[in-house]
Amino acid sequence: MIMSGILEAIWIKRARRGPMDLRSRATLKSGQGIVDNANQGGECQVTIIQREVWSDLMRKLGASLDPSTRRANLMLSGIRLAESHDRVLQVGDCRILIRGETKPCERMEEACPGLQDAMRPNWGGGAYGEVLNDCEISVGDPIRWLAEDEG
Repeated sequence: MIMSGILEAIWIKRARRGPMDLRSRATLKSGQGIVDNANQGGECQVTIIQREVWSDLMRKLGASLDPSTRRANLMLSGIRLAESHDRVLQVGDCRILIRGETKPCERMEEACPGLQDAMRPNWGGGAYGEVLNDCEISVGDPIRWLAEDEG
């Protein structure tokens, strides 16, 4: 069974600790990340959260924070990020190599007491990865995990 999902939102961070700008499209560059995003290069070129996990966290904490509070670049639904280290996620025509779990920082606690601790188990803070090919993505693009021989 092939699991698939959808790209729900795109955010671009103008500067470190700066605002998260909601976009309907983005350009990604191989080995760099999202064009115009503050974070470029390295293993953490793109950060990703799951809508279902964010919704569960908000329910557990009795909060209603906008998902942009997480400060991730992409929000998807229909695909689990937990334990996805070294897998390739295809977003539209873009391939992203998942390098690890995004650990929640103190900004989550500032946004909502208890959020940082609530995000710690089971990849609750999402994932980060490297862009493998130049591409454009748009909200609504399909998402799926690639088989090892497709990556």
